[in-house]
Amino acid sequence: MADKKATDMDSTELKTELLELRKEQFNLRMQRGTGQLTNSSRFKVVRRQIARIKTQMSEINRITS
Repeated sequence: MADKKATDMDSTELKTELLELRKEQFNLRMQRGTGQLTNSSRFKVVRRQIARIKTQMSEINRITS
């Protein structure tokens, strides 16, 4: 979420951001596995961002249903 909060995004932006965060999370896991990870606190940040986006997506689905 570069400039926008999850609450300000529409569903397509949320899906795109979720995909990017999942890729980043995967890359962080790979870096940790190979011993190249320098910023381990990023795990927590990415995990929470993913949770926020998923919460917002479920809220949008609940409202539209």
